[in-house]
Amino acid sequence: MKINTKYHGEIEVKKEDILKFEQGIPGFAEEKGFMLLPLPENDWFHILQSVSTPQLGFVVTDPFLFTNEYDFELEAESVDLLGLTSEKDVKVLTILTMKEALNDSTANLQAPIIINLASNKAKQVILNNTNYKTKHFIFAQPEQSGKE
Repeated sequence: MKINTKYHGEIEVKKEDILKFEQGIPGFAEEKGFMLLPLPENDWFHILQSVSTPQLGFVVTDPFLFTNEYDFELEAESVDLLGLTSEKDVKVLTILTMKEALNDSTANLQAPIIINLASNKAKQVILNNTNYKTKHFIFAQPEQSGKE
């Protein structure tokens, strides 16, 4: 099937590769199908592209590329919804807010996207009782000098 995309133009995709967000994404509850598309010449970032809304695409990445300490436990409800039976089937992504100066870009570590690689079921989960933020710098920030 062909879809129109924000960053890749019109492309051909396989239905079996579509990620199924049964509950949509917070703020986009009606958006149920997304494709994970690579960015050319970049292994770190991908586009999570809506299959029904061409202008809806999120820049995402594997949060473990930027922080080794990222750790959380999924609630049983999310595990059941995604049909997860093995950790090897789990892929974790985080939505990025990209800035013109790449060092100012942030990741939403409070609401990771969890994908069951075996079934392509996906969900953005909101982590409660955590110190993770919606705007976590993905690159180390230089020490602030106190000057504005």
